[in-house]
Amino acid sequence: MSQLEQLRTALRAQQSDVFIITSHQNRRYLTGFTGSAGTVVITQTQALLLVDFRYTQQATNQSKEFDVREIDRSHLYETIQEILDTESIQTVGFEQQHVTYEAYQLMSSKLTATLKPLSNIVENLRMIKTTEEIELIKKAAWVSDEAFKYILTFIKPGVSEIDIANELEFHMRKNGATGAAFDIIIASGHRSALPHGVASDKKIEKGDMLTLDFGAYYQGYRSDMTRTIAVGEPPEKLKVVYQIVYDSLQKALSNMKAGITGKEADSYSRDFIKAKGYEKNYGHGSGHGIGLDIHENIFMSTVCEDILEENMVLTVEPGIYIPKIGGVRIEDDVIVTKNGVEVITNSPKELIIL
Repeated sequence: MSQLEQLRTALRAQQSDVFIITSHQNRRYLTGFTGSAGTVVITQTQALLLVDFRYTQQATNQSKEFDVREIDRSHLYETIQEILDTESIQTVGFEQQHVTYEAYQLMSSKLTATLKPLSNIVENLRMIKTTEEIELIKKAAWVSDEAFKYILTFIKPGVSEIDIANELEFHMRKNGATGAAFDIIIASGHRSALPHGVASDKKIEKGDMLTLDFGAYYQGYRSDMTRTIAVGEPPEKLKVVYQIVYDSLQKALSNMKAGITGKEADSYSRDFIKAKGYEKNYGHGSGHGIGLDIHENIFMSTVCEDILEENMVLTVEPGIYIPKIGGVRIEDDVIVTKNGVEVITNSPKELIIL
């Protein structure tokens, strides 16, 4: 079943006659159009991409399955009303997570049909990756692996966290990435206890644990990898913590597969860390979907009842964080298979001491 057929099936289940899509990533997913502005209108018989004159040719080239129409952006909803008038439209669905209140007010004043907020209609389709999407994410993961291999030759005492982040992004761009998949996290020494410690001016010191959380943005898709290394001999306590996190990750990777809940997937690393006495130091979920966005459904956690399915691409990222001392996180990207997971981030996970 094509993406459009799946979407129309979902709309019928929601009793919505038409769906208006304005979010960038959902628009790109459905149409292939990579421009920065445009509106998708899906009915049971029509699939339209409305763009202004800047994007007419690009959209026509990229969106073969869609009727591309050039419009005046100031008359967007008048154009949509004309489309609705061609069919017996009673209910218009819109993306409730992506439409501002201002946009909603404008829409409601211009359209005669009843507006219906819809949640995660396209996002749910995006959870299962196509073969083409998986290949792009694998390439993004390869770019990350190559950058990690390089950065090990660059890191030394006296280099700042921001210098490391800049070098990582530069190297990823040299290997074909558009840029970093997100703001690169480089956290050293006591700052490694910050799960999202974005790179600062702090300089690396001998004995620091150093967490590097980064990914490549490659042809619209993203990777997300974390490795924690030591620069010189680290504190013994953090070496012990490192081994616990490493073992918890292996536990998760060995047991995850299609058919289990996100809650169960989360429990593999979490229960292991809890048994070692660090439950309170592992405060985030154990992973999430990745793809066009860096954070996509599903979000594995203690309350996630969503089911892992084949060809989902997820992160698996246990961590332990001890305030004023430091922390460890190790993260892989994986493809869910019927009987397990395929790890696509291949950088070494054993503790590296530079």
